Amino acid sequence: MPRAGDLVAVLLLMLSVLGAEAWLARPAAGRGERERVTLSDAELEKAIRERFARSKIGVNRFTVRVQGGVATIEGRTEVVQHKGVATRLAKAAGARRVVNRIEIAEEARRKASGNLAQGRRRAQIKRSETAPRSGPR
Repeated sequence: MPRAGDLVAVLLLMLSVLGAEAWLARPAAGRGERERVTLSDAELEKAIRERFARSKIGVNRFTVRVQGGVATIEGRTEVVQHKGVATRLAKAAGARRVVNRIEIAEEARRKASGNLAQGRRRAQIKRSETAPRSGPR
């Protein structure tokens, strides 16, 4: 005859298996993963343009076209970093892929190249080498 403790253990095991199955059957978005909302090409294009307009790269007036979830960005910029920002903003808006055809001005390229040749532009200072902070944080 089974003991009460054995029956409880079997019951707990069954409940844990059923609970795990229910958890595994839940949609992925319920477990901390972002749910990917599919936008039409026109909606995606509008979303990317809005993100550009709200950011500092809006001054560049890049053109955006979306076809099949693939965003194509074209234009010209005087700031090297704006090219990468445009790609990240388009991806964040929901683009499946981004074709970045932004051209960087030659003067901006030379300036960036010069900065790289010099190495770090700012000296790295350890906090322990600076004066103590005033007051607790």
